[in-house]
Amino acid sequence: MKQTVVVIGQGEMGGVFARGLLRAGYPVYPVTRDMDMQAEAELIPDPVLVLLAVGEADLQASMETIPEKWRGKLGLLQNELLPRDWKQYGYDQPTVISVWFEKKKGQDVKVLIPSPVFGPAASILMEALTSLQIPVKKVETEIEMQRELVLKNVYIVTTNVSGLVVGGDVETLWKEQQQLAREVASDVIDIQEWLTDTQYDRENLLEGFVEAINGDPKHMCMGRSAPARLARAVAQAGEAGIAANKLRDIQGKQ
Repeated sequence: MKQTVVVIGQGEMGGVFARGLLRAGYPVYPVTRDMDMQAEAELIPDPVLVLLAVGEADLQASMETIPEKWRGKLGLLQNELLPRDWKQYGYDQPTVISVWFEKKKGQDVKVLIPSPVFGPAASILMEALTSLQIPVKKVETEIEMQRELVLKNVYIVTTNVSGLVVGGDVETLWKEQQQLAREVASDVIDIQEWLTDTQYDRENLLEGFVEAINGDPKHMCMGRSAPARLARAVAQAGEAGIAANKLRDIQGKQ
């Protein structure tokens, strides 16, 4: 029998991964917010992977409280994730996946583009998603994975913030409001470069941005988290001393 995978968080995304892991032959041990993780780590002291599938608002607190026995097995999948997020808690190389599929209550999985994954347990997550016919690709280096995370952040923050202005879907945004999207994306990339201390090929990032748009043209721009994403981006720009004029202009009009 394969080793157990612990899945922390039993929402829509945690459910997708748990189902895929079970289909791939991995015993899954679920942990909910009402359970004592320290006590659960005594029961399952040596899992092959501990997948943190909590909501964005709970991510930082959850990383801080992962039991010592599980720290070397951590897997992360949340949005707006960058290496600095896990390194501040002493995690050197967790398994990380940039999720490019959507799962909402009562709906099947909707894929935009293949989800890149990197780290010690990358093959396990590849097995799980492949068992559900969800496309996934293995990334070979940490810097390549960082770029993949930045791309996802550029897509999410740019479409969400632009959606606060024009609403609608991502296809319409790019076709009819491309200047707005490019200006927002430029500010977002400035912030991502500061957060990662890395410069990126901007046109290459925008090519990936358009690829994601084409993967689900009718994906709505503005989710519930859009105002919070804008506020967070402006706060990061302020901390970095970045002008972020477009982001600040949009915030001022909300």
